[in-house]
Amino acid sequence: MVASSVLSSSLYTRTRTGSRVRTYNWPPIQLNFWIFVMLLASTSIVGVFSVFIQTQNQLLLPIPWYFPYFITVASLTILFILGLFWLIAERRLLPAIVMISAFMLFVLWLTGLVIVSIELFGPSGSISGNCDLEVFSRNPKGQTLEVLAYLQQKNICESWRLVFAMALIGAVFFLWIMIMAYKVFVDS
Repeated sequence: MVASSVLSSSLYTRTRTGSRVRTYNWPPIQLNFWIFVMLLASTSIVGVFSVFIQTQNQLLLPIPWYFPYFITVASLTILFILGLFWLIAERRLLPAIVMISAFMLFVLWLTGLVIVSIELFGPSGSISGNCDLEVFSRNPKGQTLEVLAYLQQKNICESWRLVFAMALIGAVFFLWIMIMAYKVFVDS
């Protein structure tokens, strides 16, 4: 494509030649799988910590800072994925954008993973230790308030395990998308 413009008496001449648009071939199955898993991890963490915040409010307990932190990080991940959809639709999904964004989100997810790990498996008074001692060591049956309280406690313990698993998967998958973006860049 050639465009040119000429001003009067040839004082100004501008010529623009066509430029080649570089395309990148992303592996569609891997990218779709990554998007699905990250949406699953992000929405799981948002859902669990939202319920935890609601429970803390109902019990008039203070809300730990890492609940809203991880809700924010997971929400940013969902926004990142929506941005990926927009870039894919515009055919402008550049590996550099993905690598830089994924690195920033990887650091945030890794921070959340460390926090959840400390709370879940920490040295004293850990959630996992309390769950093993108070919840998983007993198994009440029947239709009583004690059984209902036990089921709620078991649900909270399992939710913490889910958050840990999703945080670990999220951090690993951000590493994976950075490697995938680098391969796409090298192969183009």
